[in-house]
Amino acid sequence: MSAEPITEPVMTQQDPADLLIAIEEASETPIRPEYVEGTVIVPPQPNEHHNDTAYALTIQFLSAGFSLVGVGNGYRAAYKDGTSLGLVVPDFYVRRRKASELDESYLAAHKGWYPIDMLALVGEVTSTNHETDTGAKARIYAAAGVPVYVLINRNTQTAHSFSDPILPDDGPARAYYATETKVPLGERLPLPAPYPALDTAL
Repeated sequence: MSAEPITEPVMTQQDPADLLIAIEEASETPIRPEYVEGTVIVPPQPNEHHNDTAYALTIQFLSAGFSLVGVGNGYRAAYKDGTSLGLVVPDFYVRRRKASELDESYLAAHKGWYPIDMLALVGEVTSTNHETDTGAKARIYAAAGVPVYVLINRNTQTAHSFSDPILPDDGPARAYYATETKVPLGERLPLPAPYPALDTAL
């Protein structure tokens, strides 16, 4: 893909979900913008290889017996005061639970975003926006306490498993994963138990 993601700093007290809705409605093509670290991001349209890779990874989780695997849903991370820290749409994920009545109420109250604590594992496959997936979104997932982050970095031809999220006292912008396993694409990527090692020859 040659398109670069569009980013726009948000300098307003408006609910970021409202801004994303306005951007979606103004677009002539279907998009799903995200909000990370105070910036609205409109990811480039994923190409077929990106989507095939994400789908192949979800199939591996399903084949290993994980039924709560999905794509396409948006998730909201919040600061302690309840304001939005991030509104993200992972390329694939494994949930901790099926959506409860409380989760569905949260979805309605937050205009289409589920609570991020539903997620046990998230995954991203980079496009031209690899800096977003390797930086800002990784910090959002760590700050929100998502236990495992899988990254397929097509820019560096590497696959990564991040675990043990750390949220330092100085805030979410410094959040990180303490443990990383990295392999070249094409090798099997070990994940923390109980997840399967992933075939990255995609």
